[in-house]
Amino acid sequence: MAPWLQLLLLLGLLPAAAPASSKPRAAGAQAWELASPELREPARFALEMYNRGRAAGTRASLGAVRGRVRRAGRGSLYSLKATLVEPPCNDPTVCQLPVSKKTLLCSFEVLDELGKHMLLRRDCGPVDTKTTGAGRAWGAGMVQVRLHSGFSPASPLFQLSLDDKNETFSSFLPLLNKDPLPQDFSVQMASIFKDFVTTYNRTYDSKEEASWRMSVFASNMVRAQKIQALDRGTAQYGVTKFSDLTEEEFRTIYLNPLLKDVPGRNMRLAQPVTNVPPPQWDWRNKGAVTNVKDQGMCGSCWAFSVTGNVEGQWFLKRGTLLSLSEQELLDCDKTDKACLGGLPSNAYSAIRTLGGLETEDDYSYRGRLQTCSFSVEKAKVYINDSVELSKNEQKLAAWLAKNGPISVAINAFGMQFYRHGVSHPLRPLCSPWLIDHAVLLVGYGNRSATPFWAIKNSWGTDWGEEGYYYLHRGSGACGVNIMASSAVIN
Repeated sequence: MAPWLQLLLLLGLLPAAAPASSKPRAAGAQAWELASPELREPARFALEMYNRGRAAGTRASLGAVRGRVRRAGRGSLYSLKATLVEPPCNDPTVCQLPVSKKTLLCSFEVLDELGKHMLLRRDCGPVDTKTTGAGRAWGAGMVQVRLHSGFSPASPLFQLSLDDKNETFSSFLPLLNKDPLPQDFSVQMASIFKDFVTTYNRTYDSKEEASWRMSVFASNMVRAQKIQALDRGTAQYGVTKFSDLTEEEFRTIYLNPLLKDVPGRNMRLAQPVTNVPPPQWDWRNKGAVTNVKDQGMCGSCWAFSVTGNVEGQWFLKRGTLLSLSEQELLDCDKTDKACLGGLPSNAYSAIRTLGGLETEDDYSYRGRLQTCSFSVEKAKVYINDSVELSKNEQKLAAWLAKNGPISVAINAFGMQFYRHGVSHPLRPLCSPWLIDHAVLLVGYGNRSATPFWAIKNSWGTDWGEEGYYYLHRGSGACGVNIMASSAVIN
């Protein structure tokens, strides 16, 4: 592992370092003890995928397993933590670990839909090289909040180049040597958590659940401060409506793992716009954008991104702004996975196959998979095709200004705690190759000389800047330029 990745893991700012727990989970998830029978089948499937292609005698065996499931419609998503035991091996051409018998700690995500399994994620490493992570994964009791970073500016790790405009961690991490929280941390955190519970109308089933959620909240406040210290933009991070969720819960419930792993339908490239884009543009001011919507506890961002794009395209071609149905796509797009994720490219294809989209009023959002009840007679909007757009951000801006809002996908790093301002995470923290959330570009501009994209999100108006997210423009931040697309309406 690269040294700078080791540092990020130690800081707890990479997904692999997210704390797991056997404590109560958010609604829609269920936790088990180690021996839960329901985990055996997906765990065996994950082991089979791990051992695929290995010769007899070199295959790993399954040890302890724990995990949870999230159900949505016809599918179940299992998030597993498991120990695997590698047999002794001395032939590096045959075995992945040419050493003596070794135990691995693995994270798996297995999708079970109508009895068919799919491995969405696999992350394994030797237990003895991830002692801290393993302790978090298997330890019982509350998360212990660490008030000091434990690093020294003199450490060689602080001098490693990030290979991102020659920036180094030494420019940013001294900020983390300050006490992130005051000495009377417990009293102040209890007060902040009480305000959070009141503001967001939280209720918990038991004192144990409330105590656990407060510990998660406190850990998240430390994490938000670290993200704040390392951000190069003007964004402010802190308490949001997601602050009592672990990172794993947040990713599983609200994000879209299929974006980075599953290939979608190939689309033709759009004709580029050769005009120089104006210095700023905002389709909200021109009537092409509907109100911010809320996907709820459902990984349906892909549907909201696509309907937002089609709404804008229809407005520009027909002069009428209609709020279109995401629920139709959840129910009737049989290629995508409803609340378990999907791809914009597949959604465009589904709209064409179905014969159009109904409005939100006619086919209202429920945030769960239902029986498809689409009626061609009620369809108010159609599309003729869909196109992939340039990865050049200057060309994207020119296309947006001429042709309307754009469906894009991004890495949602830091968005769990985003409050306002222009976000600009370090590239290693917000890799463009780990995109997991679909959104809508509606405009661009500059704030105090900081260039930004204006992004319509689908987490309601009580998140971010009245439901909007602002991301640095011109640096490929968080992969914003990787998966840009649009419907075509003739």
